[in-house]
Amino acid sequence: MAKELPVIQPGRPREAEPPIFDKIGIVGLGLIGGSIALKTRELWPTSLVIAVDNKDVLETAMRLHAIDVAADDLIVLAEADLVVLAAPVKQNIALLAELDGHVRQPAVVTDTGSTKRDIVSAAASLPPRFTFIGGHPLAGAAHGGLDHARPDLFAGRPWLLTRAARPFGRPDASDSFDKLSTFVRALGAEPRVVSADAHDRMLAFLSHLPQLTASALMQVVGDAVGQDGLALAGRGLADTTRLASSPADIWRDIAATNADEIGPALDALIGVLQGLRKDLKDGDELADVFEHAARWRASLKK
Repeated sequence: MAKELPVIQPGRPREAEPPIFDKIGIVGLGLIGGSIALKTRELWPTSLVIAVDNKDVLETAMRLHAIDVAADDLIVLAEADLVVLAAPVKQNIALLAELDGHVRQPAVVTDTGSTKRDIVSAAASLPPRFTFIGGHPLAGAAHGGLDHARPDLFAGRPWLLTRAARPFGRPDASDSFDKLSTFVRALGAEPRVVSADAHDRMLAFLSHLPQLTASALMQVVGDAVGQDGLALAGRGLADTTRLASSPADIWRDIAATNADEIGPALDALIGVLQGLRKDLKDGDELADVFEHAARWRASLKK
């Protein structure tokens, strides 16, 4: 049974601009989905924020005043004009097949997953009343979950949008793309358009490789020195392995749906490490790696 909260919270000013979407359905209230909900409520108090997740998460979201309507069933999305799939990647793909039976009106459908090719391909089977636009906010954090969600999570961060090479969906697909871009920009992010292939190839290096590397590094170090050794560690190890706190269930889906791109990225890193291993005594390879690394590190956006 869906539960409702007051749409306009006490003390909240009415929005200066009308909402971009009147009824926003979010499936999955983790770090990303929860942050979208919080920022949406902050910007457009008269929009209806509809959430689908398990009971414990929904109860927390209602206590935070992040949502208006809560249910563990997609039927609650019947009148949504924007559906955001913010669950793990494979779950998002499976959810696409269920939307036709639950969302009754034309709607824009997007996701927040870290891989794009599989879901863009699956979305081609959606009925024409839906317009699917792949999405990926590059605004993660070391810890997931609704407890770590915050309305400013997307401020100044890129939000990648993936439009199919041959657009599918309603005749007004271009207008829907513009509306979603405006919505993303209002959340504080910077929308950028990429193809699904380019997205998965680029993110294999920008996101997936760093995550796997940090987790593997933390395991190797922890297994080698134990709790007593880690007590002596400085900030360098903590900063380098910040991502090692990420949940495995999300990353299993990412690895499985982008294995052909992540594999070569891992091979490239392994090749550099092997070069360092062979050159430890002379240090020529080490000097070259450090020089290149320092130059590229200086180019990172602060």
